[in-house]
Amino acid sequence: MGKTHRGKGLKEQVRQGRSVCPVCKRSAVKVVFEAQVKDKTIKVCKTCKAAISHGKMQKEVEALVPAS
Repeated sequence: MGKTHRGKGLKEQVRQGRSVCPVCKRSAVKVVFEAQVKDKTIKVCKTCKAAISHGKMQKEVEALVPAS
């Protein structure tokens, strides 16, 4: 994990970057990873970021971004 997602950079964020992941609904995880969905950027947890980049969880992700 890169240093941008731990340590001093997280101390400046609200609740040290921890929140509920909008994709998997897990609570108290670091939601600092950005994922591109259509033409929007959403913040997700580390496991969802990996799943999205591998082409999984497409239905859940597309439900988050409303159709324009």
